[in-house]
This record gives sequence, C-alpha cells and structure tokens, in this order.
Amino acid sequence: MRRTERLFQIIQILRRRRMPVTGQALAEELEVSLRTLYRDMAELAAQRVPVRGEAGTGYVLEDGYDMPPLMLTVDELEAAILGAQWVAARGDAALSRGAQDLIAKITVAVPQELQPVILDAALTPVSFRRRAVDSFDVGIVRRSIRERLKLRFSYADAIGDETTRTVWPFLIAYSEDIRMICAWCEMREDFRHFRTDRVTQMSLSDDRFPERVQTLQRRWKAQREAERARNREGGV
Repeated sequence: MRRTERLFQIIQILRRRRMPVTGQALAEELEVSLRTLYRDMAELAAQRVPVRGEAGTGYVLEDGYDMPPLMLTVDELEAAILGAQWVAARGDAALSRGAQDLIAKITVAVPQELQPVILDAALTPVSFRRRAVDSFDVGIVRRSIRERLKLRFSYADAIGDETTRTVWPFLIAYSEDIRMICAWCEMREDFRHFRTDRVTQMSLSDDRFPERVQTLQRRWKAQREAERARNREGGV
C-alpha cells in the first residue's frame, strides 16, 4: 500500500470508530510497524488533518473534518455498487429508485479511470428464492422510524389469524426473501417482529411514540442477547 493510500485509510479507520483507536490497533490493521504509523500520524498533522492523540487512550478524528466524498478505492467502490444493486433488487419502490439513482450519481462523479469498475462490474447480487410481495408501501415504515410516529396495521400470523396492532417501529430487517418490522407492540407490551408481507391496512398515526429509536434498539438488542444466553445455558 502506498503512503498516500495509507494516510487516507488511517482517516477512514478513525471516521468509522466512535472511540479512540490505539496506535497499536492502527498499525495492526494497516499491517505496518508502530514506527511507520507514528511517521504517518506526523504527516497527517503536517497536512492539518485534525487527528488528536491522547496518551493511554489513542487517536481520534475531531468533529467537523470533511474530505472529498468520492475519494474511493476500488474495493470501496465495488462494495458501494454491490450494496446498491442489492437494495435496488430488494428494497421498496422508493428505496429501489434511490439505489439506482445512487449508482448513476457515483458513475458520473468518480474519476474517469474508475468508471470501468462500475460499467464493467464483475460483482452482482443473485437470488434463488422468490421474494415475498408486500401489500403496502414499506416507505411508510421508514418515515415512521425517522419521525417517531406510531404505526397502526392489521397483521395475519402464520395460520391466518388477524389482529390489529399499534407499534413503535425502530428497525427494518432485510433478508434474502422477506422484510421484518422490528417494533415495540403496545398490545403485547413487548418487542415483536412483523413480516411486511403479512401486514394489511397500514396507516401512519399522528401520535409520536415516547422513546428514542436508538433507545428502543438498545433495549431490543439487550433482550435478544439475554435470550441467547438463557438458550445457551439451557443447552448445556
């Protein structure tokens, strides 16, 4: 890896981490010596990149630093296009259009020497399963999550029994053939998962749910981890 690429990669590592990163961890990820890493950090400082090093904790990138958004490596570009193609094939109508528009914008914006990576793409998502068809616009759920608005809908379970639910959605989980709404259910007073293809008569409420989306996600993850731990103990 050339030094310029390594400097760019250091910034990328710090951008994706929320906590300070030690010099040792950076050196291991970049596969360089600590001595080389320290020289690279000095070069970044000389270029006025706001990287702050704190003894005993590590390096952080200060808030507000920005870089040209499309300084992409070939690997990053292929990852972006492959991900966008997957979303275009499996997202709701608005999300699918957004993914196609994203590919078009990236194609125009990247340097000319990188355009063949997109135009002659050698990676593509494939599916061997029939995808379930939704009876409503899943974009409503995405808006509900963004604006913290309650959802009301009718839901048919696996045997066809139907109930009416009011939920606080915080996540849409995409798998190969189905989509799941992860939400707090007011009727069950607990977290529940709803397949989007079993939802009917969807409506968006004007009522906001009281908890932040991130709080619901943390509580849901903690509950799932506790359930997995109990299952492991029960299997011993």
